[in-house]
Amino acid sequence: MTHDVLKKLGLALLVAMLAAGLAGCQDDPGPAEEAGQEIDEAMEDAGEGVEEMGESIQEAAEGD
Repeated sequence: MTHDVLKKLGLALLVAMLAAGLAGCQDDPGPAEEAGQEIDEAMEDAGEGVEEMGESIQEAAEGD
């Protein structure tokens, strides 16, 4: 095969792989993604709670 044919074949393979990757993306999240989002939200809420508790302790220490 000539160099040009190999380049075209490689380009066609790349385009096919990109198209397959885009087709694999779904709009609806699966159960694992939903669980991950719930864990993220829970960790964010816990972090906010710890931050508020720290502020309360700091205010109490300052005598406000």
